Amino acid sequence: MSFDPVLDYPLGSRRPDLVSTLGGTPLADVTLEAVRAGQISARDARATPETPRRQAAVANAAGREPLAESLERAAELVLIPDDELLEIYTALRPGRSTAAQLESWAIRLDGYAAARTAAFVREAAAAYEQRGLLARA
Repeated sequence: MSFDPVLDYPLGSRRPDLVSTLGGTPLADVTLEAVRAGQISARDARATPETPRRQAAVANAAGREPLAESLERAAELVLIPDDELLEIYTALRPGRSTAAQLESWAIRLDGYAAARTAAFVREAAAAYEQRGLLARA
């Protein structure tokens, strides 16, 4: 499907055909009524990785590179289980992890093909080391 980050923004109103859930439910079918009826679960209501990637393209087209980078990381995280995301978030809090523990998370993220997020964790580890914010082993 063709996509123009300038002409197709906002996706939800101009190109809803490009937006669906992980389970393949089209955006038009994601309604409060469908959730109440149990037709859509919380997991199924998640966007596919393509949606934040397209939003990143929109941000890049608008010259908002930091936002685009965040959206690219978000696209990587879509398929990572919630419990692991929460563990990563907790591990990234200052004083919670050693450099080795953060590197272990980065390696796990690499295994999910989340290279941008793994690099972010490594960058955080380096910054924490510089500022004395790593946990003591």
